[in-house]
Amino acid sequence: MDKPGQNDFFSKDELKFLKELVKLKADFMIVGLSAATLQGAPVVTQDIDLWFKELPNDKLNKALKKVGASYIPPLISNPPLLVGDAVKLFDLVVNMSGLESFDKERQNVICVDLEGQSIPVLKLDRIIHSKTMAGRDKDKLVLPVLEDTLKVIRKKGS
Repeated sequence: MDKPGQNDFFSKDELKFLKELVKLKADFMIVGLSAATLQGAPVVTQDIDLWFKELPNDKLNKALKKVGASYIPPLISNPPLLVGDAVKLFDLVVNMSGLESFDKERQNVICVDLEGQSIPVLKLDRIIHSKTMAGRDKDKLVLPVLEDTLKVIRKKGS
């Protein structure tokens, strides 16, 4: 499912980090608008949301070490964070509005090829469902674009 320019979405270091996660068989998926973009949605986002089965975990820490980055656990009202140049655009998601557990949603993942590496990405219909359930103004604004993209994907698949 390689889209034109899709590999330009990530920097060299970000790709290295994602490839390390896959190589280590980390339980993760890309979610949110970055996942939608990787499926062809013409939207812009400021971050790349990653959802892991468990935080913290050794595989994440090993991948971070490979790219000179670190994990900072949550403190009081601060969410868990990744720090380092190679991961500055990545955000850690600890739950997704309206979705099932990580294990159940794993069934709703597609693999997107990035430079020969299959990266797990949450399917667009589940992203739409989550954004609908979240009900935030910024999500409501992007929903029509995501729904139109899903229609195009389904039409191409039939």
